[in-house]
Amino acid sequence: MILGKCPYCKDGKIEVRKKEINGKKVELYACSNATWKTEDGELFELTPEATCDFRIWQNSLRKYGKYLKQREVRALLEGEDVVVTFHSKKYKEKVSYQKYITLSQEYGVSVIWDIDVE
Repeated sequence: MILGKCPYCKDGKIEVRKKEINGKKVELYACSNATWKTEDGELFELTPEATCDFRIWQNSLRKYGKYLKQREVRALLEGEDVVVTFHSKKYKEKVSYQKYITLSQEYGVSVIWDIDVE
């Protein structure tokens, strides 16, 4: 499945790739020009043939209680503002808050911490 055009190379398309890490199934949203290899199933490295390294792991925001959905990634690729809800525990209480996320070539996605969602 193709989610959109790669924002960092001319002819790449962002594909949905199914991976298994630590026994859990996770989606990798990666450029069609990025090919990855792994020896242990956990650490993925680019192959020498890869011409782009853009990728977003579905679980990249899991420490905030958030797994990215395909529609959120598609919206990011189309340049839309994307607001996600995070969950955490603070003083033994469950706290939810919303933040904007944006594309990042280095990390896939980044959270914009200094802007509050109204």
